[in-house]
Amino acid sequence: MSGVLVTSDEDSGVAVVTLNRPERHNAVDLAMARELAVVWRRLRFDDSVRAIVLTGAGERAFCTGIDRDAVVPQPNSPYAQDDPLLGVGPKANDLWKPVVAAVRGMACGGAFYLLGEAEFVVADTTASFFDPHTTYGMVSAYESVLMAQRMPYGEVARMALLGTAERISARRAYEVGLVSELVAEGEALAAATACAAVVAGYPTEAVQGTVRALWAASEAGRAQGVAQAPHLIALGNAQAGEQARLFAGRRREYRLR
Repeated sequence: MSGVLVTSDEDSGVAVVTLNRPERHNAVDLAMARELAVVWRRLRFDDSVRAIVLTGAGERAFCTGIDRDAVVPQPNSPYAQDDPLLGVGPKANDLWKPVVAAVRGMACGGAFYLLGEAEFVVADTTASFFDPHTTYGMVSAYESVLMAQRMPYGEVARMALLGTAERISARRAYEVGLVSELVAEGEALAAATACAAVVAGYPTEAVQGTVRALWAASEAGRAQGVAQAPHLIALGNAQAGEQARLFAGRRREYRLR
């Protein structure tokens, strides 16, 4: 079964891209990472698609980041760290068609690679957001850089530093600007698709030019942060065995803020 599903409506010009591993909370394994890159590149050349909605299958999660069972071989040099999530987003694949994210359930960790490259986020009341990296002895680098473009510094810092001890509720995410529209349970996909359909009805060149302009507005700070990320990760991440120990011993309770 494909890890990424794509459906298109030629009448509206909207494609829906669905992360399709609900049994793993839509965590991204290496196969899904490759699929996402292929999907974004294919959509670049499909002129019938003028706007895109990105969502996750099932009710429990939008995406929980990298699958912990994924094995990513790393070179010994701290100057050459491989991150399979760097290529999963639309902007990373030079796609400048607008992307609206529809979030239901959990969105955490590596999910921010995807949310950070969407134009805006629609969420239902079940959505929650958190970054578990520090809990497991890992540096939140790319995630924090991307979210710093979407949320006030203090909110990003609190989310990254408190790890699994706290989750941002859908309501709080809306209040701080991470979520642009908050809807009733189960209605995020429909609301996001409605927004995408409006945008898809406008002249393509104007829409894509606006997306490029918006991305360029935050590009300098983002690029500088991303340039530092590999070294910070190499220096600050615990060894794999220690990460596994911390993951196994994590506390299950959390505060929903």
